[in-house]
Amino acid sequence: MRAPIGEKYTHLKGLVRVLQLHTVCEEALCPNIGECWGAGTATIMILGDTCTRACRFCAVKTGNPRGVVDLDEPQRVADAIAELQLNYVVITSVDRDDLPDGGAGIFAETVRQIKARSPRTKVEVLTGDFRGDRACVRQVVEAKPDVFGQNIETVRRLTHVVRDRRAGYEQTLAVLRTIKEIDPARRTKSSILVGLGETPDEMIETMRDLRAANVDLLAIGQYLQPTRIKRHIPLVEYVTPEQFARYREAGMRLGFQYVASGPLVRSSYKAWEAAMVLNEPIGEWRPAMVETTTAIQK
Repeated sequence: MRAPIGEKYTHLKGLVRVLQLHTVCEEALCPNIGECWGAGTATIMILGDTCTRACRFCAVKTGNPRGVVDLDEPQRVADAIAELQLNYVVITSVDRDDLPDGGAGIFAETVRQIKARSPRTKVEVLTGDFRGDRACVRQVVEAKPDVFGQNIETVRRLTHVVRDRRAGYEQTLAVLRTIKEIDPARRTKSSILVGLGETPDEMIETMRDLRAANVDLLAIGQYLQPTRIKRHIPLVEYVTPEQFARYREAGMRLGFQYVASGPLVRSSYKAWEAAMVLNEPIGEWRPAMVETTTAIQK
């Protein structure tokens, strides 16, 4: 990938700093930062930059935020989106097990603020699992994001090797089912990282489980080991482009409305493409992703 340079990249980086926002692009060491920021798109995190969990695939720092929440953050995120005139945003966050609602209230308020300031903007959320709490999921659903994502990350066998012990394969599926039970019309999305030692048969099983939970959209991408420290699980293999194509074909046969499958695919990478493929006009497109990993500022 090209190194991140250019006028748009510099402008977006400056705006993020001025508005005191965190981005998944930087915190998670995303390989697509140059392409996305150079095109004027960004992935903004809400609820801070410190995750209470320690999944072994993730570069975001872990620790205890001690309940700190920036109540002004939803407004700042909405201001940034309005200033950038974005038509599609993705809001994500770190896990916040230190909060009674897991950050659901901030997620919901962020969606509401964005829609109030930018009524034409489509909003996708990528949340934590809220420890499986149905009431927390309901808070976010009732804010009416256009797409609600919860990542399963890996196959069943590798879940407790790859993800934090507080996460769970069945817990993620339960959250995705709950979204549809609360609002059957709400589009749902999940993501799988490959190259962690999973088999093609296990991938098909995972895709079937997601479809059984009525998940609409799927992203499949290559795991890249963030660092060589012990916490980060080693890479097992680089999956071939041909295998990514086979996974996409299998997913479409299983009934997903849209499958993005490729080495550099991430859950929010070019997220607007799914809406375009699904014939949802987003006005005059100026696609952009804003992932909110709740930026907690003192």
